[in-house]
Amino acid sequence: MNTTLLGGIIFVVVFAGIILIHELGHFTVARLLHIGVEEFGIGFPPRLLGVVRDTTNKWHLFFGQNIPPLGETVQPHTIYSLNWIPLGGFNKLRGEDDPSVDNGMYSAKPWKRIAVLLAGAGMNLLTGVLVYTFFFIQVGIPDTHSVVVASVEAVSPAQAAGLQVGDVILAANGEHITDYNLLINITHQFQGKPMALIVLRNDQEVNIIITPRTVYPSTQGPMGIGIGEPLLPAKTWFATIPTAFAATGQDINSLLTLPGRIIAGSVSPQEAQIGGPRSVWNLFQQAVSRDVSSRQAASTGSTATAPTNYTLLTIISLTITVAVANLLPIPGLDGGHIFMVLPEIFIRKRIPAKYQVMINTIGFFLLVGLLGFFYVKDIISPVNFILP
Repeated sequence: MNTTLLGGIIFVVVFAGIILIHELGHFTVARLLHIGVEEFGIGFPPRLLGVVRDTTNKWHLFFGQNIPPLGETVQPHTIYSLNWIPLGGFNKLRGEDDPSVDNGMYSAKPWKRIAVLLAGAGMNLLTGVLVYTFFFIQVGIPDTHSVVVASVEAVSPAQAAGLQVGDVILAANGEHITDYNLLINITHQFQGKPMALIVLRNDQEVNIIITPRTVYPSTQGPMGIGIGEPLLPAKTWFATIPTAFAATGQDINSLLTLPGRIIAGSVSPQEAQIGGPRSVWNLFQQAVSRDVSSRQAASTGSTATAPTNYTLLTIISLTITVAVANLLPIPGLDGGHIFMVLPEIFIRKRIPAKYQVMINTIGFFLLVGLLGFFYVKDIISPVNFILP
């Protein structure tokens, strides 16, 4: 299959899937907490067809808006619909802005409303964890108690000393290395002075003397190496779950601390750009092309390099980013709704429904306008993501 077509299909499926999973989270928790859901839709209106149950538990199939009579019922049954615009899905919760509706969203207890609002992003994050498990099954589980040389810079102390990519650093200055922070601290203590390293290379210990430099480029360290963690084969799928949760937590922390790191100057604004649909489309095209090429090369034996998994990493990044962004305290987003529930918890006073509707409506239109501007800008000048 043409990689451009494959990349496009994956982009659409992933984009729609993220939204659908998000809405499925809201739906599931609402039903578990006995909050009515008037409609759960796959895709966006107009409605193509739907199914609904009447008061005798008989299912009815209907088309468009032609909902069949359901009989008298205190709480209408949920309509499950398939809609014409095949991207994502939606929930229409019972009594979202009407406190007089029993078993409705607005009349529910604060903790129930927060649980429903959190469930969408929660499902996205769990999806990120799940995809991470498949990634770690492919590449292995990081050994957090070891340090491996991931790269060696040209014209550096590491190159002069003979360090090689793949060397596992066992000891520095006679001290056993258990994590990269320890290695960094010891290295800075030996700037301008010879330092003894013991590395594991091809299952053999090798002694190396290196002199970390005192002056070095801002993108490099005193030794001129990139460091990482060795990857150990995952014995079972279950063994990847703790690592997947930890990796998801690191991604969340990275997103939340991004503004601070930009202000501190450790990350440039160019590096922190967020891509819109066209940029993400281009990224998927690049990721799928690289993954397909690497697997074709591996199958022919023309390279010893392991197949790449950029598509999985792109899916993970997009899923977690959507979850975190949706929880920001912005009117119109789940985080904005949660923010308006908090006064009821802390000061026992609820924001009146009419003000909530007004705030959410204004916030929604502002958000749509901002996203529209952002998407147009992205179409005109997309972010150029470059994979390693």
